[in-house]
Amino acid sequence: MTTSASPGLARFNADRDRAAELLHEVCAARAWAAAVAAGRPYARLDDLLAASDAAMAALTAADLREAVAGHPPIGRPTPGDAQSAREQGGVGGGERAELHRLNLAYEQAHGQVFLICATGRTGAEMLAALKERIGNSAAAEREIVRAELGRINRIRLTRRIEEDPV
Repeated sequence: MTTSASPGLARFNADRDRAAELLHEVCAARAWAAAVAAGRPYARLDDLLAASDAAMAALTAADLREAVAGHPPIGRPTPGDAQSAREQGGVGGGERAELHRLNLAYEQAHGQVFLICATGRTGAEMLAALKERIGNSAAAEREIVRAELGRINRIRLTRRIEEDPV
C-alpha cells in the first residue's frame, strides 16, 4: 500500500466535487460515500482505505442493497464500462451461461445480484462460490456481501487514486 500522499490523493482531498464523483464511481451506497468524504483530508492512501472499511462496516441492510444495485451481474459486465469488464475478465465464454442461470436463481433467493470481488478470480472460482452461497441465509449472505464490497471498494479506490484520472 501507498504510505504517503500521492498527487491523486492530494487532488481527492482538495476537490470536494471530484472526491464525491470518484466515490460514487467506486460504490453506489450514498451513506458509504458520505462517510468517506466526511473524513477528508487523508494523509495516506492507507487512511482512506481504513475509512472505507469503517464506512462499509457501518452500512445498514438497505445501504448494502443500494451498493449492490450498482453492480452488473457476474458474467455480464456493463457494456462500455471498462471497469466492470476489467473486474470480470476472468469469466470465460463457457461459464457465462451457467453464471447467468445461477445468478437468476440467486436473485430469486436473495433479491439482488450475486456479488463477489471478481478481480483475480477465474470464472470457475466465481461459479463455485455462487453455487456455495446460493443457499445461504439472508443474514449470512449480507455479511459476505459486505466483505466482498469492502474488497471491491479497496481495489477501486486504490486504482483510482493511483491512476489519478483528473
